This record gives sequence, C-alpha cells and structure tokens, in this order.
Amino acid sequence: MSKATESVTFREMREDDIALFHGWLRQPHVADWWGRDHETPSLEATRAKYLPRVLNSGPVHPYIALLAGRPIGWSQSYVALGLGEGWWEDETDPGVRGIDQFLCDAQTLGQGLGTRMVTAFVKLMFSNPLVSRVQTDPDPENKRAIRCYEKSGFHAVKRIDTPDGQALLMAQDRPLRSVVCGAA
Repeated sequence: MSKATESVTFREMREDDIALFHGWLRQPHVADWWGRDHETPSLEATRAKYLPRVLNSGPVHPYIALLAGRPIGWSQSYVALGLGEGWWEDETDPGVRGIDQFLCDAQTLGQGLGTRMVTAFVKLMFSNPLVSRVQTDPDPENKRAIRCYEKSGFHAVKRIDTPDGQALLMAQDRPLRSVVCGAA
C-alpha cells in the first residue's frame, strides 16, 4: 500500500507520550500557532497540563495520529458545551465536539497529510452517534490550517474572540444519510 492510500489512525495519548509531545510543541511550525502568545512550556508544565487529559480525568481527550504505525501528529477533542474557562459559553448543543491538531514534522507540511489526518479525525468523531457537529478555531492568519480544514469539509462560520485571542470558527455538521425510497 502506498503512503498516499494508507489510513491515518489514532490512539489515545499515553503518559509516556508527554515528552515526545513536549518536543513537538517546541518545533517552530507548531510554536508559531500553538500558544504563540505564550512562552513554550517546560516539560513539567506540559506534564501538569496534559497528564490529567491522558488519564481521562477531564473533558479534553488527546490522541496521537499514526501513519503505518508511526506518529505523525497530535489531535484532541472535547465536548464544547460546558468546557469552561471562557470557551464556547454560548454553546447549547451537547453534541458539538471541538478539535485541535497539528502535524509533528514540518517536512510533511503542504503534502496533503494534514488534510488526511483532519478528515480521519472528523470521521472518528462522527463514529459517535451523539456527535452532531465538529468545530475548530484556527487563527485567522493561519491560512495553511484554514485551507486544510476547508479541504476536510469544514466551512467558515464567523470570526470569534476566544480566551486565546481572535479565531475563525469553522464547523462541519454530521453528514445526512441519503434516504432511498422505492416506488410502490
């Protein structure tokens, strides 16, 4: 099977992934958009923030994206309703999931791998029948991410203010199944 046809898969992030993840956060292509208004966190701070998520003791669930068993990126999902800390305060639908992600290797950018990863992650989210919508919120200046989301089926909803600053809310609603009716 060629790399272009191999499926991107996901596994839950584990405690022993935190050091690897911390290294990814320090990569310039990630640091440019992921917390760019903040100092890169120390390994201890990264562990303190993400270990509860890894242990499933909070509303945010992190994953490692894999291609042919090799880590290629990171994704997380969360129920938007009631997330707290100023996030999605107007959300009323318990079926809305928010997602965030990045590719770990800058050399893979611009090759369609991000689109494949996002598309596969959205498919994973919609495998839960309770999920009605998947949303994401890239920086409005992050044209690469916005294009990736568009190619994965997202549409721009509106510009919003988030606790992390200005963002472009993008969403994808659960695909409707076509109903085929036979003639009587």
